[in-house]
Amino acid sequence: MPTATPFLVLVLAAMSAFGPLSTDMYLPAFPAIAAGLGTDAAQVQTTLATFFAGMSLAQLAFGPLTDRFGRRLPLLGGLGIFVLGSIGCAMTEDVGWLALWRFVQGLGGCAGMVTARAILRDISEGTETIRLMSRLMLVVTLAPILAPSIGGLLLGLGGWRAIFWALMAYGLGLALVVALVLPETLPPERRRREGLAGIAMVYARMLGNRRFMGLVLSGVLPMGGMFAYITGSPFVFMELHGVAPAQYGLLFGANALGIMAVSQLNAMLSRRYPPERVLLWGLTAMSAAGLAMVAMSGTGSFWGIAIPLFVFVASIGMVMPIAAALAMASQGRAAGSASALIGTLQFGGGALTGALVGVFHNGTAVPMAMVMGLAGLAGLASRLVLVR
Repeated sequence: MPTATPFLVLVLAAMSAFGPLSTDMYLPAFPAIAAGLGTDAAQVQTTLATFFAGMSLAQLAFGPLTDRFGRRLPLLGGLGIFVLGSIGCAMTEDVGWLALWRFVQGLGGCAGMVTARAILRDISEGTETIRLMSRLMLVVTLAPILAPSIGGLLLGLGGWRAIFWALMAYGLGLALVVALVLPETLPPERRRREGLAGIAMVYARMLGNRRFMGLVLSGVLPMGGMFAYITGSPFVFMELHGVAPAQYGLLFGANALGIMAVSQLNAMLSRRYPPERVLLWGLTAMSAAGLAMVAMSGTGSFWGIAIPLFVFVASIGMVMPIAAALAMASQGRAAGSASALIGTLQFGGGALTGALVGVFHNGTAVPMAMVMGLAGLAGLASRLVLVR
């Protein structure tokens, strides 16, 4: 069985980075895309929701595919779809087609995220999985730190289309690495052979498992707040508070640094305390920060939003690795399907919360703050009520 070498962790991090790169890199280009396609910012925001929807739906298929055919072949197929979607985004002349090609990007990009979690489960278990997921989070958070700045640079050099050409190159480069050096971590004797009915039964069993779903929801629901932040923050900071695109990238990066720092604290705490308790601490911090944001969102105070927002986002580095690792710990040969269900619920919730921020848009920070606050409280309730 392959070991978790630093190089393998780096490749898995690159696979997991499709989500943050594909969302965060083009955030500073929202005004330019709206102007270039003759539309408004609200229409451009829908392209985020369609990307999240593609990410959500396709994972239900990619998970069982990786459990049946191994990790490498479905991953390469997903990378090909992502490259195709990136080309479509770069060449489109209509915001409706941009939303469609973003959906295609999501369909393919989810393969990397599903497969990375499944491979970690293949090569580790218990607190070792939590440690590796925290290390993975350390590398993955470089994406939201760097992506807005890279997007802003590409925007200045080649316009907003250059961002999607860069994403195409990223997909091609990773496909080459996977084809040449990524080992297969699921041997044939451990692969599942069920048909569609068997796959449905696997998902039904997971959905009916109280502890599994409690752990999944305690990570997924707060991540909905993260997606509300991704969707709403360009308006809140760049338009409402007059933050320049370059400064917005720095602000976005500071929040990502918070995730990085807390993820490493999480790895240390999980060795000293029961992981379920550490998860509860992270969820409590998120809920308190969300409530503080709601209280300050109507005041017009920049720091009244920015500080609790930092606490909320940084806590993701504690909540998500533990929730995912504990949920997948009991799934064994169905690790790919478990990873897919987590991802489907995560990005499905992201599409919903992102849409809610747009629907309730009223020219203030209140919609973003309200959705984030409710997401944090819902995650805490899942941990308290369902996980025993």
